[in-house]
Amino acid sequence: MKMLGRQLAAARRAKGLSQPGLAAALNIHEETVASIEQGRRVLKLDMAELFDEFLETKGMLAAGVANLPEVDQFPLWAEEYIEQEREAIVLSFYANQVLPGLLQTEAYARAVLHEHVPAYDEDELETKLTGRIGRQELFRRKSPPTVSFVIWEPVLHLAVGGPDIQTDQLQHLRRVAEHPHVSMQFLSLASDAHAGLDGPFVLLETSDHQHLAYTESQRGSQWVSNPDEVSILARQYAMLRTQALTTQRSQDLLDSLLGEQ
Repeated sequence: MKMLGRQLAAARRAKGLSQPGLAAALNIHEETVASIEQGRRVLKLDMAELFDEFLETKGMLAAGVANLPEVDQFPLWAEEYIEQEREAIVLSFYANQVLPGLLQTEAYARAVLHEHVPAYDEDELETKLTGRIGRQELFRRKSPPTVSFVIWEPVLHLAVGGPDIQTDQLQHLRRVAEHPHVSMQFLSLASDAHAGLDGPFVLLETSDHQHLAYTESQRGSQWVSNPDEVSILARQYAMLRTQALTTQRSQDLLDSLLGEQ
């Protein structure tokens, strides 16, 4: 998406136009032009053809759209994801292996990173730890995003880093669960089946209401921008929320686990 955005920006500048100027000429919103150029919004074929005709780019943008893969590949902690997460207005997480980074205490995150194979050297580990904890600043934004979590219960029983770190982590979850912009639900261990058997994923809604998804696996992660694929994951998430414990019962589960520590 970013490559097409750069091509659009170059063609616009070659015509001597600003983003507002191009938007006004085509009777579209200025934010639409900005978000496409920055790679935050998918360039659709009809819009690409409109740009090609006006900017006289001889079908370059339309050809780019036609050959754009439905899933854009990025490393797990790629800058593109961090930027999107930082600016998102809605974030939805499903986790079934380890707690999402936005919920991890520093000690828990350090223990998780220590398990990486091959092992990180100390400098690299500290850099990744700082980045992971720094992402949690979004909870302290003046207008924080709406964030929901569905987490498989066994994740809570995994004593990452040892019993003391596990207890501190559960206490942290209990505090975060009370934030007014956060919904936290646990998928009970007693569930005989659920809609998240294919693995963890994240859904994002950007400030210009673009819907994206991010999936994770052992050997890499993927941006999903194709609307049909994002829709499937959104339906999965909706099903998971109905299958999980309510937010109140999820808080009760945390209280129960903390009482056993």
